Order: sequence, then structure tokens, then C-alpha cells
Amino acid sequence: MFSKFTSILQHAVEALAPSLPLQEDFVYHWKAITHYYIETSDDKAPVTDTNIPSHLEQMLDILVQEENERESGETGPCMEYLLHHKILETLYTLGKADCPPGMKQQVLAFYTKLLGRIRQPLLPHINVHRPVQKLIRLCGEVLATPTENEEIQFLCIVCAKLKQDPYLVNFFLEVIQDPVLHLYKRQNKLKAMASKGSADVITEDMIKGQEALTTDMGQPVQPEEMPSAAGVEQMEKEDDLPPQADDLSFSLDELNVASSPESSTVGPNQDYNLVNSLLNLTKSPDGRIAVKACEGLMLLVSLPEPAAAKCLTQSTCLCELLTDRLATLYKALPQSLDPLDIETVEAINWGLDSYSHKEDASAFPGKRALISFLSWFDYCDQLIKEAQKTAAVAMAKAVRERFFIDVMEPQLMQTSEIGILTSTALLHRIVRQVTSDVLLQETVYFILGEHREPETLTDINRHPLRHRLIEHCDHISDEISIMTLRMFEHLLQKPNEHILYNLVLRNLEERNYTEYKPFCQEDKDVVENGQIVGAVDLEEDPLFTDLSPDNTLSTQEWLSPSPPVSPEHQKNDGKTEVHKIVNSFLCLVPDEAKSSYHVEGTGYDTYLRDAHRQFRDYCVICLRWEWPGSPRPLEKCNLEASFFEGHFLKVLFERMGRILDQPYDVNLQVTSVLSKLALFPHPHIHEYLLDPYVNLASGCRSLFSVIVRVVGDLMVRIQRIPDFTPKLLLVRKRLLGLEPEGPIIDHMTLLEGVIVLEEFCKELAAIAFVKYHASSTP
Repeated sequence: MFSKFTSILQHAVEALAPSLPLQEDFVYHWKAITHYYIETSDDKAPVTDTNIPSHLEQMLDILVQEENERESGETGPCMEYLLHHKILETLYTLGKADCPPGMKQQVLAFYTKLLGRIRQPLLPHINVHRPVQKLIRLCGEVLATPTENEEIQFLCIVCAKLKQDPYLVNFFLEVIQDPVLHLYKRQNKLKAMASKGSADVITEDMIKGQEALTTDMGQPVQPEEMPSAAGVEQMEKEDDLPPQADDLSFSLDELNVASSPESSTVGPNQDYNLVNSLLNLTKSPDGRIAVKACEGLMLLVSLPEPAAAKCLTQSTCLCELLTDRLATLYKALPQSLDPLDIETVEAINWGLDSYSHKEDASAFPGKRALISFLSWFDYCDQLIKEAQKTAAVAMAKAVRERFFIDVMEPQLMQTSEIGILTSTALLHRIVRQVTSDVLLQETVYFILGEHREPETLTDINRHPLRHRLIEHCDHISDEISIMTLRMFEHLLQKPNEHILYNLVLRNLEERNYTEYKPFCQEDKDVVENGQIVGAVDLEEDPLFTDLSPDNTLSTQEWLSPSPPVSPEHQKNDGKTEVHKIVNSFLCLVPDEAKSSYHVEGTGYDTYLRDAHRQFRDYCVICLRWEWPGSPRPLEKCNLEASFFEGHFLKVLFERMGRILDQPYDVNLQVTSVLSKLALFPHPHIHEYLLDPYVNLASGCRSLFSVIVRVVGDLMVRIQRIPDFTPKLLLVRKRLLGLEPEGPIIDHMTLLEGVIVLEEFCKELAAIAFVKYHASSTP
């Protein structure tokens, strides 16, 4: 009570007293703080019961006022006094001792406000960045302390200053001469801080440079009245940073030298205390503190300084923290999760990981754990996306090695169907969620491996996980097959060239699926004047009015027929060629097996707009991959090499061949993946998947030939089913919701397969037409 009365009285006196020059006023407030430690014998009273917070606030106000009254960049006498008399060093010592109790909070707040409110650059001054570095070490040492909020505010303002002037980060990279001794000293220092009294860590030198201190009676201060300096001198030596220039500030030339490549070379042992303190605070039980610490790390990893990036990944526990927490959160998930829940859980943002089970109407067991895992993965993804290149690569590799391989791969390789389904659904969600190119690359290498040479039947198991996942596309469990196919479908839509090359393109490079032979009369007999009887004239369809030259994507000839024709033939007869291809797909399914023309709005033209939009999107993705515009000349191909379509297409073709005997949902997913592949604007993919007239080599198959065999089987089986066409039409109407569910229809699986087959052929025809139009329009 008495101290509060004294504070009020002092404010009243200051208000009535004539104003002093700023420097005198500044010195007065500083000396008032130093006199406290002489005049006060009770060091147990909290700092809030003293005038210290008020004096510190007044000092800040004076520094801000002084800067506002001077020209930009000019240092005033008050700032000179603060720097010359090492006031920040003294405050650090007082804050470290936390004497009086609560002083650490006051010191942290003073540093934060000083760096935040003063516009001129302060960190280049040795008497600023050295005490700042020392104070950084005190942050995050103990979690859930009363100073956590001030600690994170201080660390974040330092990160923000480094973001403004990245070269300053070199001041915060400490060289460790002996890392083992360094760790030993740090451990001993923590023990010493726990065992010593607070007064034992305040040195006599804290007021060095000030006038001699005396008591109120004018007598010299007795040793027992002064805080003991024993033991703290040793701690101060341990706190000292590596020797640097003792000048008041570095010149611009010296700063440039400090950030030059030669001086930025990272030694074998460096310490990055700013990162270490933030890493500790990410473990805070207070979610707000943890998020702020994550934000600070986000700023630091984005700094362009190579030395900082190397130190970040090699001399801190950042990579370990990211991956260990990913592993912990993944292992905390239930062994069984509904794939639909994993897929549909709301979009995750790492900074908004707040979830209340009571307020959630769509809660399910494990949702809290799932959101926590996906939130942290999103943070890792964003951190790598923002990071400096070398740091990003190192962090992404750590995620692959320490999380994907060590934790996820055993789950994906297990034999339990429930475990396979859950782990594949989580992998699918990760593939959908990843946005960082570097992390995507490592995710792709984890799933598919790094091999780029053509596959053979004998080595399809070279990358065991890839082999297992592709085999799961044809698993005895339809749920596992569908989920794995969905994962591959989303993987194919990612902007990474290695995905398509590894799965498909590497096996088509030599075009050894073809057998060269010139055109003969039999080929021309297939059509009459370029048209199949009953075919529609697509160019006259009003739907294509939006496919104007302005909307075309490029002039690459992706639809060059096989074998290649002359430019003159392409120009004169291109329309005939595209009609031959389109109608080949449209006429694959015999009329007696078609049902779409009985239902309005299910014609071929319904696929064209979607095909145009999707093809445009795929072209944007593939533009930077510099694919050729036409197939590789046959004379440059090794046609003698044996052809293998690759494990992925092998499984898809086998699935396609059983389309009449598979569940409806499986068929939809298989055809969806194949249509995505057909959309890619690579000439070899187009030739192999969309050209019915390609001359296949002996023993080779294409998508068209697989469908032809299915249709042949269908023609035989139709004869055995009475009332086939009415049943087929009824099934289609039920699937479209035009007819209510009724009695079970015989041969339901086959009828649904026929409907999917017809729709798939129409989709392939639409893709072929859209790709031709985009490539042939000037």
C-alpha cells in the first residue's frame, strides 16, 4: 500500500515539476531504477509494487519522442546514452535474475516495445544484438511460465525485424567451438539457475558507468547490502557471445562483409538460439503461444540467407520436431476410421486448429485426433512452401524419411484390410492436401520411387510400396480398390511430371507398341467418305461454338494419326480423321446394348464441355514440362524391344476387361482414372489410349483393343438374357433416379457394367474430339 502511495505521489511531483531536457529526463528515470537496488533490502516484493515499470515506460516514451523530433536515421543523445552505457545488458541481467519478482516480464516487454516502436535499425549495434541474443536464450526454457506471453511477443518482434533485414540473421548464428562442452555448460547453467537465489545472479557491474552508488545516509554500500556477484561472473562468461567488434555500431561496409558468402559459410558447429527458443514454445500447452511460435518459425525459414538456412536444418531440431510431431499425431489416430470421414472432414488450416466436440453435429470417434494430425501436416506443408530452397529440401526429405517411410509405409504394407483401408484413405487425404512443390516431390518419390527407366515384368517389384499400392487397385476388397484408385486419380492431377512419367510415359517412349505398315485399301473400306453410317456431324453441333480459336490452347498436333501423314493430308482430311476416331468409340457398343438415347440429356454431347474444361486445365499443368507436339519418329524408336505397358496400365486394363463383372462403383472409378490419363496432352499417351487405328505390334494391347474384347464378350452374353433392352433401360433410369427402386433385376452387375461401358466410350470420344480441335485450330 505504501509503495502505491509513493508511486502516485511521484507522478504528481513529475506532473508539476518543470520539464527537463529529454536526456536529463531519460538519465533520471534510469538512475531511479538503479537506485532501487541500493535502497531496497526486500527483494521479494513483486516488481508491480515498485516504480520500475513506470520508469521503463517513461524511458521508452522519451526515446520515441526523441526519434520523432529528429531527422530520419539520426541518433539522439538518449539513444546514444542507452547504447553507450549498455543499459540493455544491465536490464538483461536483471531480467535473468527476475529480481524483483516479475522483472523478467518487464524486461521482455521493454525489449519488445523498443524494437517495435523505434524506426531506426537497432539490431546492427553490438550493444543491442548481443543482449537481445542473450535474452533469446532465456525464452522457452520452461513451459507454462507467467512470462510465456512476453517471451513469444519478444521472439516474434525479433523475427519480424530479421524478415525486414535478412542479413542481420548472421548476428544470431553462434559458433560452438566444442558442442559437447557447450551442451554440458547449458545443462549446468539451468541447474545453477534453479539452485541459486535470485540475488546471487545480479552483478556489481550492472550499473557500471553510472555514478558511485551510496545509501541514503551517504555511507558506502556494505558488501552484505549489495547483491552477491559470486557465481554470476562465471555465468556471464558462459552467456557471452563469440567475440565481435566492440565498436558502438558496425559500419555498412562491415555489415556487408558479415553477410558475404565467405563470412556466411556455416562452420561444422553453430547454434541458432532463436529457432531453439521458438521450437520449445511450439510445445506450449497454451494454443495461442504455440501458434505464435509457429508463425515465428515461418518467418525464419523464409529468410534467404544460405548460412541461416543451413544452420536451421543442420544445427537445430526443427526437422526432428516437425516429423516427430507428425508421427505422434498419426499414431494417436484410431486404428479404424471411416474413409468418408477422412475425406470429408472440413478443410484444415494449421493456425485454426480449434475444435469443440460438443458443438459439432457431425462428430465421429477420432475426429479431434484427425484434425490435429491434418492441421500439423498443413503447417509442415506451408512451412516447406515458404522456406528458403535448401531448407525446404532438407525439411521435405526429413518428412519423407522420418514420417512417410518410418511411420506410414508399414501401415500401408500391412495385411489387415481395415488397416490398409484407413492408411490408404489418410495417404489419399495427404495427396489431396499437399501444396508445396518440394514436399509433393518427396511424397511422389515415397509412393512411386525415383525410377525412370522402362518397366519389365521381372522388376515391377523394385519399389515395394508402389507395387503394393498398384496391386491394391485390384484388391479382393472393393473398398480398398476404390480408395487406392481414388488416390492415384488425385495423384495424377498434381503438378509433378514424375508422376505420369513413372506410371505410364517411361513405357511408351520407344513407341514399341506399334508396328509400322503403310496404309492399305482395307483401312479405307472401314468408312464411306470418311463417315460411319449413322454418325453425327460434330462440326455442325451448336455446342462447339464456344470452342473458337481464342479458346484453343496451343497448335501442337497431339492428335496426329498413326502412322504419320503429310501436312497436306492432315490439312485436307483432318476432319475425316477425327470423325473416324470419334465414331470408332461411339460405335463400339452395339445398338442393342445402348440405352442413353432413350433418356433425355444423356447424349454424347454432354461430355464435351467437361472434356474441354478438363483438357484446358491439364494443358496448364503440363505446359512447363515441354512435351513434344508430335510422336517420336518411328525411325528413331527401338521397335525391336519387347513392350510392357507397365504395372499401372496392366492393372487398369485387367480391371477394364472385367467391367461386365465388377460392381458399379469400381467401374466408375476405373474408367475415371483412365479418362484422366487420356486427357494428358502427350502424343504417345494420345496415340496409345485414343487412337483406334494405331498398328499394334504382335502381343500388344491398347485401351481400344481391351474395350473391343469386352464388347465381343458382351455380344455373346446378351443373347442369353431375355428382355435385355427393357431391363437395361430400367437399370439406367434407376441409376439416374428417374425410377424408384423396385424388385431386384437379374444380371444387375452386367447391366450396370454395360451402362458404364457406353458412357465411357462417349467420354473417350469427347476427349478425342476436344484434343483434336485444340491442336488443329491455328
